[in-house]
Formats: sequence, C-alpha cells, structure tokens
Amino acid sequence: MSNQDESTELKRRSVRNFFSSVRYAIDGFFAALRHEPSFREGLLFALLLTPLAIILPVNAVSTALMIASLILILIVELLNTAIEGVIDYIRPEQHPMAKRIKDMASAAVFLSYINCVVIWVVMLWPSNAVWGRIEDWLLGKL
Repeated sequence: MSNQDESTELKRRSVRNFFSSVRYAIDGFFAALRHEPSFREGLLFALLLTPLAIILPVNAVSTALMIASLILILIVELLNTAIEGVIDYIRPEQHPMAKRIKDMASAAVFLSYINCVVIWVVMLWPSNAVWGRIEDWLLGKL
C-alpha cells in the first residue's frame, strides 16, 4: 500500500479519539478566553443577551435564531484569532498579503456582528407584535 493510499484511508474513530477531540476544543476555548480580549468581549456580549433572548416573548425559532447569531460571533472570532495566529507564526514580518488576510478575517467578525444586529432588529421589529406582547408581559396581562 502506498503512502497516498494510507493518507486517503478513513481515520478510525474511537471513544478515546472523541474525548481527545473534545479536550482539545475545550483547551482552545480557554486559550482564547485567556489570551484574546476580543473573544472575551464577544463572550460577554453573548452571555448578557442570551438570557434576554430566552425571556423575550418571541417564538422558539426566533429565540433560536437570536442565540445562534450570538454563537456565530464567537465562532467567527475564534476563526479570526486562529487565522491571525497562523499568519503571525508563519510570517512575523509585515507583508501586504498578510495584512489583507488579517483584514478579511476581521471583516468576517464585523459581518457576524452585523448579522446579529439585523436578526435581533428583525425579530424585535414593532410590526412583529413583539412590543405588544412585551407590554402585556410587563403589565401582567399574560
């Protein structure tokens, strides 16, 4: 069997591999939490708004979309951090292509925030009758 055949063969997964993968993911999460202020800010944003999304009087799909938009910010921030880390590791000196790559990764984070704002505005738009339900809820009519 050639090296190419071996590399294209499917990896065998075991319970131990699965738990190792989970451990690596948790390590990555805490590394970002420890070393990345932008990730901490995004996480704080998500932690503050998730309970609000849950208690707002909107349907389950709306709640799921609102929370998913918050989680998307964290995902894109992690990818941005990873991309920037690889660029800095491979090419620590200034280079126009490295700047372009980092700027595009940052733009992805920016777009994920815009996505979140758009979703929240659409879900809470006054014509969606959410404001009437919020008023009813606050006045104890529900």
